[in-house]
Amino acid sequence: MNEETKPKVRFFTIDSEEDGQRIDNYLVKTLKGVPKSMIYRLLRKGEIRVNKKRTKPEYKVVAEDIVRVAPIRISEKTNTVSTQLNIVSNLESQILYEDEVLIVINKPSGMAVHGGSGLSFGLIEALRALRPNTKMLELVHRLDRDTSGCLVVAKKRSALRNLHEQLRNKKVQKFYHALVKGRWSEKVTKVTEGLKKNDLKSGERVVIVDNINGKESETRYKVLQKYNGATLVRAFPVTGRTHQIRVHCQVKGHPIACDAKYGAEDFDFKMKEHGLKRLFLHAASIEFTHPRTEKRLKIEAPLGEELDSALQQLKKAS
Repeated sequence: MNEETKPKVRFFTIDSEEDGQRIDNYLVKTLKGVPKSMIYRLLRKGEIRVNKKRTKPEYKVVAEDIVRVAPIRISEKTNTVSTQLNIVSNLESQILYEDEVLIVINKPSGMAVHGGSGLSFGLIEALRALRPNTKMLELVHRLDRDTSGCLVVAKKRSALRNLHEQLRNKKVQKFYHALVKGRWSEKVTKVTEGLKKNDLKSGERVVIVDNINGKESETRYKVLQKYNGATLVRAFPVTGRTHQIRVHCQVKGHPIACDAKYGAEDFDFKMKEHGLKRLFLHAASIEFTHPRTEKRLKIEAPLGEELDSALQQLKKAS
């Protein structure tokens, strides 16, 4: 190892955008390729210091803090995602809106929002490969792997904090389109069953209705179009529980088309005959106050060819 490649002491100055982050989370993003376990070990041994002092993982960095990192070998190649991959390069065309503080993307169905659970990469890793010079890219919220549509990604810490606050205060409106089994009654405009997460022995997570121990949940519905044996509904989740729209549809006897966890086999079989091979749940639009301009911004995501085609087939059959 020559002097040029030998690891050196590194210093980082915290800027205003990074203010308020936990030091462990800051280091994971800054020291690309260094496992989280190693970061905790370095903090414990005092190999990483803030303002010359030892620090704990939960410490929240402050603007102008000086972070000193002892010499460590950093593998910049670890878990990088190639921009040559079709799935990554195709994401560029799915960007619905982008400015200096955020991106809104039409997430493809079948793509996880981030790597993990046996997946080498997800949408956020792919976006980082597409935007290598963007210092920060963080998910503002999540979508299930099989759900497509509007997903917001922050490019600045201040935008992330602002949008999280809007989510907490229910100032963000997210509308979904779902194709469900049977004829949804116009009278059913609200579903409020409590929801509880259950982890099965297989490690799979399912959500069940539990009005005693479950978390308070609310989804509002509007019928958009009725077909023979199916209904296209608009769903507005007032709360943001895991699998909320899917379980609320199921409990009312109208499971979503091609839902592997909460669906109905007979309905799914018919929908597959109409060319549908994926969950028909799409985040059609999102509306929020822009963190910088403070103007309301509404972004819409087109359904996509497969969902559109399935609706056309249903229309012909009705």
